[in-house]
Amino acid sequence: MIKELEEDLCKITGFHACSLQPNSGAAGEYAGLSVIRAYHESRGEGHRDICLIPVSAHGTNPASAVMAGLKVVPVKSLPDGSLDLEDLKAKATKHKDNLAAFMITYPSTFGVFEDGVTDACRIIHENGGQVYLDGANLNAQIGLTSPAKCGGDVCHMNLHKTFAIPHGGGGPGVGPICVAEHLAPFLPSHPVVPVGGDRAINAISAAQYGSASILLISWAYIKMLGGSGLSNSTKTALLNANYITHRLKEYYSLRYKNKNGRVAHELLIDLSEFDKAAGLKVTDFAKRLQDYGFHPPTCSWPISTCMLIEPTESESLEEIDRFCDAMISIRKEAEDIITGKQPKDNNLLKNAPHPIHTLTLSDAEWNRPYSRQQAAYPVPGLRERKFWPTVSRIDDAYGDLNLICDCPSVEETASH
Repeated sequence: MIKELEEDLCKITGFHACSLQPNSGAAGEYAGLSVIRAYHESRGEGHRDICLIPVSAHGTNPASAVMAGLKVVPVKSLPDGSLDLEDLKAKATKHKDNLAAFMITYPSTFGVFEDGVTDACRIIHENGGQVYLDGANLNAQIGLTSPAKCGGDVCHMNLHKTFAIPHGGGGPGVGPICVAEHLAPFLPSHPVVPVGGDRAINAISAAQYGSASILLISWAYIKMLGGSGLSNSTKTALLNANYITHRLKEYYSLRYKNKNGRVAHELLIDLSEFDKAAGLKVTDFAKRLQDYGFHPPTCSWPISTCMLIEPTESESLEEIDRFCDAMISIRKEAEDIITGKQPKDNNLLKNAPHPIHTLTLSDAEWNRPYSRQQAAYPVPGLRERKFWPTVSRIDDAYGDLNLICDCPSVEETASH
């Protein structure tokens, strides 16, 4: 089963060999960059230690590069969100004697396909580097293109995203890497069970096949869908994102799109205009979405004023419409704040979410300029199916900025 999964992942990515050892996407990045370093060392070019990374890349990319012993040089993006090829060429040429790798996410985290991805890969190869293609967004590629076709040398995949393994809450995750033939000899080994290439780097996970038991899920997912099913999943993910873009375009500003006005598998809406007009932050929109029964999309990343929406292929049209209806309704609530119908410091968005214990306050305690019905049931469908938030607004950043120890003291532990 494991061998078949490796073979299938190689077919999907267009690469020669696979290692299932990495336990996460970030571990896959580290493994892939370590393989690239080993390749350079085998050629007597161990001094190559420069890694070019676009500013649109996933945040783990520069962290993984540093962990792999590389020095990060950022590459600019153009106003439309695409990679600045002139800046890439200038920096690749400048560092050609020490260029080790180029990391690129395709489609980019800005939600667009890079038109110049093959040109970018060619520039790197001409200057002695290798291309690491971050496969976090592989669910927008399968059956339509591949990391190898784009010009990459190595990529990782998030099996816990693109291939159906459920993730969140700390795991489990699997972030295998697939590599071109010239990198295959350097795939990671294991001290007990012989795996990897004949010039393998050291193990990067405790188990030779990573989280092997959950590989069954991805194996079954691929076998049941088959090639056409996987391609249709990709097409559906792209269609869903562009459908949301179309429905919301009159209400929100889309940050990036291609020359045809399309996005890839995700879209980035910019909410900065509401901060200027009504003092509303991304967090306020996210908290209000909870009242509508939604776990908010990615917030404030990759741009602090934006919301990154990725419906994937899994959501039904009914659910996507429900989400769009909620976003449109929230936009109208924001308009009431902009026009002065609702105060800036005491409104539906600033007070969201509204749990039951807030809505059951006595009339004397209810001091808000909107009704309980507006708070709890802003759209009719919520009367039939309502998810109730358990707590009201909390300071999201407080726990990051303040150390809070929830453990008993040494003395208390000893007394038991």
